[in-house]
This record gives sequence, structure tokens and C-alpha cells, in this order.
Amino acid sequence: MTLAPSLTTLDALQPGQSATVIHLAPTGQQGVGDVQRRLMELGFVPGERIRVLKRVMGGPLAVKVGESTFALRRFEAALVSIKPE
Repeated sequence: MTLAPSLTTLDALQPGQSATVIHLAPTGQQGVGDVQRRLMELGFVPGERIRVLKRVMGGPLAVKVGESTFALRRFEAALVSIKPE
């Protein structure tokens, strides 16, 4: 018997934790399509390994994707479904 992997969103990851991107939220909401496209252009694509470097209380997250580091707003991070490592 195999248990399904636990999925969460990037905004729930703590500093120092790594994860793999599973998918981005559907673009059904108005304005989400532009954000989703931006995230994909930055490298948040399925299968990509990411790591949270820093969280600012009530503010953005510093996230490492590949060799690059980006600051994401909480609502942007909430669009990225991940599998924590």
C-alpha cells in the first residue's frame, strides 16, 4: 500500500526547508494568469527543486530556484503547490 505524498503550498514552507514544485494554481481567478506566467518564467515549474531562504513576518519570502534567488509575496507563494523534502 502506497500513501499519497503530502502536498502543501510554498507559503507554508519554513526557512531552510526544500521542496519540489508539483504544479501552479489554475488560472480561473482574474489576474492569476499573469502571476502564474511570471512564476513559470522565474523557474517555478513542475519538478524544479526550491528552497526557502528567509521569511519576513507579514512580508515576502526569499526563495532559491536553481541558481537564482527571488522574493515572492505571500499570495504568489500560495499559488505554488509543492512536495516538501
